[in-house]
Amino acid sequence: MPSTAMVCVVIAAKDAAATIGRAVGSALRDARVSEVVVVDDGSADRTAEAALGADDGSGRLLILRLDANRGPSFARNHAIAHSRAPLIAVLDADDFFLEDRFDRLLEGDDWDFVADNIVFIDAAAAGQGEPAVPDFAAEPRFLDLAAFVEGNISRRGAARGEIGFLKPVMRRAFLDAHRLRYDEKLRLGEDYDLYARALLEGARYKVVHGCGYGAVVRAESLSGRHRTADLKRLYEADRAILALPAALGEAKTALRRHERHMRARHELRHFLDLKAERGLLRAGLRALARPSALPAIVGGVAADKLDALRAGIGRADGETALPRYLLAARTIQK
Repeated sequence: MPSTAMVCVVIAAKDAAATIGRAVGSALRDARVSEVVVVDDGSADRTAEAALGADDGSGRLLILRLDANRGPSFARNHAIAHSRAPLIAVLDADDFFLEDRFDRLLEGDDWDFVADNIVFIDAAAAGQGEPAVPDFAAEPRFLDLAAFVEGNISRRGAARGEIGFLKPVMRRAFLDAHRLRYDEKLRLGEDYDLYARALLEGARYKVVHGCGYGAVVRAESLSGRHRTADLKRLYEADRAILALPAALGEAKTALRRHERHMRARHELRHFLDLKAERGLLRAGLRALARPSALPAIVGGVAADKLDALRAGIGRADGETALPRYLLAARTIQK
């Protein structure tokens, strides 16, 4: 193992037999990676076996199995507890690292978290080889808590790609010093919550614009399919952060906006659940009895229909928005 190997790659996986091999392989090919810890989170398929099939024989792959599904937060914490490397990188089970990601990313020691650009590709094209990514100028910058939280408030009509999708490498020493781990009550927004709490503790969060992470976009992973209870837990997590003494000034304002945004999404999701279970009349009567929730419900339903119309027009025209990049970046001219 080269002396530069210092990264533990954490992969939480559930029913990911079709994609986990590519994820594991992309991590193991990087010389900076000293450990790859896969947590099979109660899969009903052959996820663990598929992960093992990507082993390169270097002794760096560890596969842990959970008998029941515990969620991504528990799985990632479990992986971190069974690893030792000083740097921790999270990789989703259907995503992949671009070649030599960490050589480009891990420069300097002026950061506690460091993230790079993400290329989003359509699931239908995921098996067609690694995308050709332009050589983007690094142009490093640092996020504070206010900018990070604002970057996680999605806006209708904007392309998918909030700052919360970034996949930073994290220093274990910082996490340990501040007793930070994923909140195991969260099955949605667990990354956002961890990074927000780290920034509140003074983390230096560096972002560079070169691209090293490939994310596969699937229709079934759209945020509109999140469970109502998950949305509720996420805005409650915002409230918990807001209650901390360090949440001040612009950061507090941004956190309040994010909390309202997530609460509105919860109200819409709750209305749609009730409509599906009891019909439009019962759902409408309940909404009318709660006037404060009406703007979120009416606005959300209208925006969903508009988004569906736009998607239909795009398909009819044969247009595609993928691949695309999370961060706007400047291509280096050679």
